[in-house]
Amino acid sequence: AGMSGGIAYVLDENKEFDTLCNKSMVELEKIEKSVKDVGLEDVKSDLMKHDAQRLKGLIQAHFDKTGSDRAKQILELWDQYLPMFVKVFPVDYRRALLDLKKVKSEQAAEPNNIMAGE
Repeated sequence: AGMSGGIAYVLDENKEFDTLCNKSMVELEKIEKSVKDVGLEDVKSDLMKHDAQRLKGLIQAHFDKTGSDRAKQILELWDQYLPMFVKVFPVDYRRALLDLKKVKSEQAAEPNNIMAGE
């Protein structure tokens, strides 16, 4: 399978995904448990952070819509399952997000050059 952008979260219970994945275009990351609670806006606004909250929210939404027994099990045993997930992050997508973040940061730092009456 291929990815053309976006992030995937893979449940790797057998610790084999690293050897099965073509890593020429993606990076694999562990998902760290967050030390603080963040709001939904924080989770939505930065795809490079808050993976544990985002993943749990996605699984919760899946459970709410489908009643999936597997999703229920993962949510009930969240602390056991979280370390089994792998974040698959396409290199080009990461670069695009970093470029966008840089542009936004530069725009926020620029003084407003429009003077009243011009």
